Amino acid sequence: MSSLVTPDYLARLNPEQRAAVETLDGPLLVLAGAGTGKTRVLTTRFAHILMEGRARPWQVLAVTFTNKAAREMRERVAAILGQPAEGLWLGTFHALCARMLRRHAELVGLKSDFTILDTDDQNRVLKQITQDAGLDTKRWPLPGLMAIIQRWKDRGLTPERVTPAEDTDFANNRALEFYAYYQARLRQLNVVDFGDLLLLVTEILRTHPDVLAQYHRMFRYILVDEYQDTNLVQYLWLRLLAQREDPAERNICCVGDDDQSIYSWRGAEIENILRFEKDFPGAKIVRLESNYRSTSHILGAASGLIARNEGRLGKTLRPGRENNAGAKVQVASLWDSEEEARMVGERIEQARRDGQDLSEVAILVRAGFQTRSFEERLITIGIPYRVVGGAKFYERAEIRDAMAYFRATVQPADDLAFERIVNLPKRGLGDTAIREMQRLAREREVPLSIAASLLCESDAIRPRPRAALRELLEGFSRWRATLESEGHIVGASAILDESGYTEMWKQDKSPEAPGRLENLKELLRAMGDFPTMQAFLEHVALVMENDERAEGARVSLMTLHAAKGLEFEMVFLPGWEEGLFPHQRALDESGNKGLEEERRLAYVGITRAKQVAVISHAANRRIYGNWTSSIPSRFLDELPADHVERVGERQSARAPASVFSGQFGLSTRPARLVEAPAWEVQQRPARTGGMAVGQRVFHQKFGYGRVTAVDDDKLDIAFEKAGPKRVLDRFVEPA
Repeated sequence: MSSLVTPDYLARLNPEQRAAVETLDGPLLVLAGAGTGKTRVLTTRFAHILMEGRARPWQVLAVTFTNKAAREMRERVAAILGQPAEGLWLGTFHALCARMLRRHAELVGLKSDFTILDTDDQNRVLKQITQDAGLDTKRWPLPGLMAIIQRWKDRGLTPERVTPAEDTDFANNRALEFYAYYQARLRQLNVVDFGDLLLLVTEILRTHPDVLAQYHRMFRYILVDEYQDTNLVQYLWLRLLAQREDPAERNICCVGDDDQSIYSWRGAEIENILRFEKDFPGAKIVRLESNYRSTSHILGAASGLIARNEGRLGKTLRPGRENNAGAKVQVASLWDSEEEARMVGERIEQARRDGQDLSEVAILVRAGFQTRSFEERLITIGIPYRVVGGAKFYERAEIRDAMAYFRATVQPADDLAFERIVNLPKRGLGDTAIREMQRLAREREVPLSIAASLLCESDAIRPRPRAALRELLEGFSRWRATLESEGHIVGASAILDESGYTEMWKQDKSPEAPGRLENLKELLRAMGDFPTMQAFLEHVALVMENDERAEGARVSLMTLHAAKGLEFEMVFLPGWEEGLFPHQRALDESGNKGLEEERRLAYVGITRAKQVAVISHAANRRIYGNWTSSIPSRFLDELPADHVERVGERQSARAPASVFSGQFGLSTRPARLVEAPAWEVQQRPARTGGMAVGQRVFHQKFGYGRVTAVDDDKLDIAFEKAGPKRVLDRFVEPA
């Protein structure tokens, strides 16, 4: 062993980690549980291969999912070696494939100096193609087509490889035709998109055995991080590079955690890690189960929950340190989302008074729209925060658009608001029409809305955009009348629906679109706290004004997906309710497979906590001014009782808030009744009781169905049209 090696670099590893580092021959799968030292194992293994003389630096292919992870691995390997390692093939899938593609570009009709397109340029090329083909993009929006093309690329399908079973009915079965045109146009321009990097290199390796043999000779070892997050084309690329004729040369090491596979919506396939032993017979599996992050109660709760999943290879986390029991995971039952936000806010206030660093506190939500109530509460009590992985609620594009519609309706002279939405969604108002409207406003010294009205009475713009502009102005007049007669909540809903803005996002097939629609619903819900539209707009303006003044350590607020790989001393996990978590869309689209991914997401959330984990659910949520009951998430029943402390459970709707304050160690405040104002309460049916398995029932929303299971006051029902649901028995009646 070289004298450059730090003598104790192996001694610092536990037995499981050391086995993963020193197993150098043949395929190896390292199942690395949360907080078990995955990065240390991967980087130490890389350095160990070099120090043992098994390979030169350029003979190891190391694949990460982010540039940050690649930099970290490079730095750690250099630290172990005591000098920089030159010529490494270390980087993300896309970076490594770009490097390969430049070597072999001519094999797929490109030149080596090809350009990689960004999203805007991709859309521009696709728009040109579809315009030439006469596609009605209002009926068949381009984001939907781009999503289909990207899905094919993620599955390693060139246009020639798309089978009838893989095709779609987009634009009357023309998606494949547009895909072929799009790819041909990219070749003409000598450009590729990000999906092409993996697709084209995989195609080269598939169809050119000499090129594949060259890489087989070059790479003696392959290291892969976050293997559970690979999609199909990444899997195919890796398998081609690793499947040597001589099984003894299949030195591929994949590190990952099947229990943390949470990105199926991005194309990740958990089956890739589950079938590793089938792909590489004789593979060794090393399980890293010693967790150095969390207390034993947190690990016990997370392990008990994830054990319910069937699609997993299996491991059980245990504390890596002795005497690390810590506090039990707390599960709080609260009246509504506002009470939930108050509880979290007061708990954070108390922690700060006790000396807790706010940068070690996180609120992890299932859906982006949930952040609003917490953001407003934290601002109210003066707790600085940051939204990780996304914009703050009122800074999100769809919220700013909606607010611009509201402002332009209430105040026609608000030029900034009017200009933002006058052509959103697209109304055929090109740059010429916009410039003419602005010129007229300056010339007459009137607001843009007045200039637009004058423009509608002239021939300065073409008839079609003129008609669209007139329709928008008539809409503003109608919406002002609705606000006056029906109130601001009904009026706001009418504005978003009749303007076409909501429909624009419904037609958008991008992964972000459902979340944007949820945010718009939350915006309308938030308006119920204010008497008028003007009062709400003023509130938002003040929130955004005061939002950025705090400096220093901040509470982190993010979705569970964004939290993967992070850790905090104190973690809050709100909104554990059926339909929200597990999310109804995941259940509807993917059934049991979706449920298991939601459970993995819950596991990820719990294991972000080092010392304190607080899970909460609200009994009621207000929608459009009415209160609706929420059913506690099934995941709460799956948490092992020995590791959980339940707080506030079975409290009545009139339980004083001080009850929760005392049980959570919150600051003392006067007791008050936790109940909704009389005008907001929705009358609920009395509990029917006595339901039995097999009984036919009727639900006002889901229709007729048959009871499949009874759990206290909760029923599992197979509805004839809506499918399987879990509902409270008081919301159904015998049919």
